[in-house]
Amino acid sequence: MSGNDPKDEGQGDRAAPTDSELSARLRRLETQIDRKRPPAAPDLSPRPGSSDRSSLGQAMTLSTEFIAGVIAGGILGWLCDHFLGTKPWGMIVFVLLGFVTGVYNIMRLSGFSGAKDRPKDRKGP
Repeated sequence: MSGNDPKDEGQGDRAAPTDSELSARLRRLETQIDRKRPPAAPDLSPRPGSSDRSSLGQAMTLSTEFIAGVIAGGILGWLCDHFLGTKPWGMIVFVLLGFVTGVYNIMRLSGFSGAKDRPKDRKGP
């Protein structure tokens, strides 16, 4: 009564199945499961190619776009102030424009820009 005796488990005189028998049973079970499994739902993502990007990669892209807009605005503002002598107004205006540009780029890349795609051959509002 060690717990490993086949008679204790109710198997009686049956021998243990071989590896090939177990593999065949496993294949039959997999085919039965595949038949009963419902088909996969189609991908309804709003952007084409969004499934091939990881979330971390997309977050890095969005943050880089935002930071690049602000830095570019700051550099342009500093150049404007330095050469035109408009301190601090050039920096203020161009950093704000860089911020707005960064936010617009984030919205455009993430799909929340609100702009509806129009067919090119359609005219009018």
